Amino acid sequence: QVQLVESGGGLVQPGGSLRLSCAASGNIFRINAMGWYRQAPGKERELVATIASSGSANYADSVKGRFTISRDNAKNTVYLQMNSLKPEDTAVYYCHLRAIMFPPVDYWGKGTLVTISS
Repeated sequence: QVQLVESGGGLVQPGGSLRLSCAASGNIFRINAMGWYRQAPGKERELVATIASSGSANYADSVKGRFTISRDNAKNTVYLQMNSLKPEDTAVYYCHLRAIMFPPVDYWGKGTLVTISS
C-alpha cells in the first residue's frame, strides 16, 4: 500500500502564493507519475498538474504560467508552487500517484483545502 500526505493548504489573498507538498510512503513502485487534482464546491475533480518520474510535467490550461510542479524522487515528495492565485483556484487539492504497471494503480491523498479570498 501507498500513503499520500498533503500539507501546505490554507487561506491566502488573491495574487498571493502557496506551496503544497505531498509525501508518499509505503510500497512505492519505482516508475510512477505524481500530481495534483482539485475539486471546487459543486464541481467535478479536475487535473491541475502531473509530473513523471523523469521530470516531464503536464499542466491544466487554467494554471499554466502560474503553477509549477516539481518532485524529489529521493524523498518521494511532490510539490506544487502556486503563484498569482485567483479566487477560482479555491478548492480541495488532492495528491495523486499512479504506479505505472499493468494495470496501473492509483492512490489518492485525503486532500488539503486552499481558499483564495480577500
